[in-house]
Amino acid sequence: MALDRPVKPDPYSLMPALPSFTLTSEDVTDGQPLKQDQVYDGGNTSPQLSWSGPPEGTKSYVITCFDPDAPTPSGFWHWALVDVPADVTELPAGTGAGGAELPGTAFHVASDFGTKEFGGAAPPAGDQVHRYYFVVHAVGEETLGVNDEVTPAVVSFNLAFKALARAVLVGTYQH
Repeated sequence: MALDRPVKPDPYSLMPALPSFTLTSEDVTDGQPLKQDQVYDGGNTSPQLSWSGPPEGTKSYVITCFDPDAPTPSGFWHWALVDVPADVTELPAGTGAGGAELPGTAFHVASDFGTKEFGGAAPPAGDQVHRYYFVVHAVGEETLGVNDEVTPAVVSFNLAFKALARAVLVGTYQH
């Protein structure tokens, strides 16, 4: 079965425009292939992320990882970490692991893998290059107002109304 299809647009270019701030990583270089540590059948480890310069009024963060290039109409959510306290500006590698100690009252919602943890890059063999959007969303409320039973799509819907800014770092991967 061929998976030939057009490359989908940057999903955040289709969202309401928001200011940006700085997002860096020791593990992900913007526009470059992910390390094996961030691949599902490699290390399956969430990357280290650091951010700075969020807007005044930031009261919490939501961290997500989304692959718009999955061969589905809706892409594929790899990670959603909700209600990270505003005083946190870094997540060490591995924070996305199930059972990992999370800051404050932060919690994971289930990814499209069906688990409440980070799931690494896992595109179909032979498919086009996939992009993995690691995004830190600055939120103007201490809580996004969702619980750990919602989907990442519901998290994203709430962010459309509550995010003050977003910082984006894109890694790529292809089998």
